[in-house]
Amino acid sequence: MEQVLDLLITFFLVIGGVFGLVGSFGLIKLNDPMSRLHAPTKATTLGVGGVLIASMLHAYAYEGHLSWHELLITLFLFLTAPITANFIAKAHIHRHETPGTLPLAGGDRKWATHDIPPEDQEAASPADRG
Repeated sequence: MEQVLDLLITFFLVIGGVFGLVGSFGLIKLNDPMSRLHAPTKATTLGVGGVLIASMLHAYAYEGHLSWHELLITLFLFLTAPITANFIAKAHIHRHETPGTLPLAGGDRKWATHDIPPEDQEAASPADRG
């Protein structure tokens, strides 16, 4: 039984390391901020989740108790990473895009993150986006 737990711990540590490496590499190699946003929020989140699961298994196998702290950290991380990515994407759109440069929106034909009054739209020129 101890060997099986050791193999599971090793598996989750290796998977966590691979996802962390892929997420970090993607953060460096992707071209623009909107593409770079996906690397840390997707792959690195799974990497940290793998390490936390390995930590939970280690606490169970060698200390004889379940560690709920790691489970709560994992749940918090999986819930907050997409929300953080959404906020960063909206901030990028507001700082670097004007309504004329945005792609066509589906459905209601309106970007929810770029609902600015017409008098403020004139002030946001393409020269300000640099």
